[in-house]
Amino acid sequence: MVDSGRRNHSSASPFEPIYGYSRAVRVGDRIDVAGCAPIEADGSSTVGDAGVQAARCLTIILDALAALGGSPADVVRTRMYITDAADADLVGRAHGTVFGDIRPASTMLVIPALIRPEWKVEIEAEAIIETQT
Repeated sequence: MVDSGRRNHSSASPFEPIYGYSRAVRVGDRIDVAGCAPIEADGSSTVGDAGVQAARCLTIILDALAALGGSPADVVRTRMYITDAADADLVGRAHGTVFGDIRPASTMLVIPALIRPEWKVEIEAEAIIETQT
């Protein structure tokens, strides 16, 4: 069997071991970060508006990228899921704070609900680490 170099990274989400997934996975030069909800290190939900919650989601993403050798500059795609279209600007501005100069391909979707009713946003990311030549 060939070693794929797969590396998994876990976070504080209480759902990871129960649902059988990792916060992020790196294989080769690619890192995929699962949807990050506003979860604090103790497993509680981040208190605040959608902008505050989005900032927490982005912090989780950045931590996962760093743990697997990536950085915000490596992000090529993000997806933002919001439960209220009125929160689009707050979430978009939080995203812009992190990715304003990087400008990955991004999508924002309004969905009916997330797993916990207090969550207003969930964000996922894809990154490609450029190889040094």
